[in-house]
Amino acid sequence: MEEFARLFDLSGKRALVIGAGSGIGAASAKGLAAFGAEVWCADINDEAIAKVAADISGARSFHFDVADPGASSNLLSTFGIPDIVVSTPAINVRKRITEVSDDEFDRVIEINLKGNFRVMRDFGRAMAANGGGSIIAFSSIRAQVVEPGQAVYAATKAGVLQMLKVLAAELGPQGVRANAIAPGVVETPLTEQIKSNTSWYEAYRDKTMLGRWAQPSEMVGAVVFLASDASSYVTGSYLVVDGGWLAADGRFDPPA
Repeated sequence: MEEFARLFDLSGKRALVIGAGSGIGAASAKGLAAFGAEVWCADINDEAIAKVAADISGARSFHFDVADPGASSNLLSTFGIPDIVVSTPAINVRKRITEVSDDEFDRVIEINLKGNFRVMRDFGRAMAANGGGSIIAFSSIRAQVVEPGQAVYAATKAGVLQMLKVLAAELGPQGVRANAIAPGVVETPLTEQIKSNTSWYEAYRDKTMLGRWAQPSEMVGAVVFLASDASSYVTGSYLVVDGGWLAADGRFDPPA
């Protein structure tokens, strides 16, 4: 029984959280630390990560720009190889596909897709050489279902999922696990535009089975599960944390 009680114990593990300055990343950093991990907080916003790291005993903070090709290798060469990597950064340009410019397309691809590619490639390579690790990246329900204005964002989130599956297949023999978390609607800085529009906010709220938006802290359970030995046989997976969004069809509640 004692071995089961320790399934979620992350003591002695080093966890790098990219995008730890706010939202899901900040909650993930605090959650991993609560289960015993030594947490490395990384973000492009130095002031924000300093505040998050200050709330976590023993945490380090690092400037990290996923658009910088050398960011991952610099961190690895300076501080070593983490046991867990959680990647959360993403941006969105909400426009119909016929109105998206080449520059806007490139910007979303650079952060959401290419940024995650670099993280998977560089940390995956290092973990494989080191005997294993867990890589967790945030995809989205938009990898499965779409709506107007989400063309490029949805494409990147589907791409993140597929890259993680390939990473899992390629590095599984070296003990590296790679998994995606797919949130539904979460109250974060990325969704401020929706929250400021009451009808839009309520429409999303009502689409969920739970009748509400998620808080960033509600993603922590999935992160800790995939980071820990509780998921030792889980890789290449797509863990949906969406309040039932994908399971329900439409917003109308028909008479039973």
